[in-house]
Amino acid sequence: MDHVLIIHAVRDYGVWKKIFDDAASIRKEAGELSYQVLRSEDDPDRVVHFSRWASLARARAFFDSPRLVAIRAAAGVEAPDFLYLSQVDSGTL
Repeated sequence: MDHVLIIHAVRDYGVWKKIFDDAASIRKEAGELSYQVLRSEDDPDRVVHFSRWASLARARAFFDSPRLVAIRAAAGVEAPDFLYLSQVDSGTL
């Protein structure tokens, strides 16, 4: 399984979340299969977006696209860090 972990600050979580939710259909079309959104306990405008993708190539193409760069700007995303990850193990304890 392929995953993307994005950590970034946003100017306003409420604004970001609405734009994020409104983009669900384009994320699905691009190959996102599932996601989790987490917020920092100490800084509620620091967001983690962890998602599973059909492939890392599709995820990279989506996140690097001019369309998504514009959406991130409108959503107030500041300095995103992207990690493209392939699962090598999992378990339940």
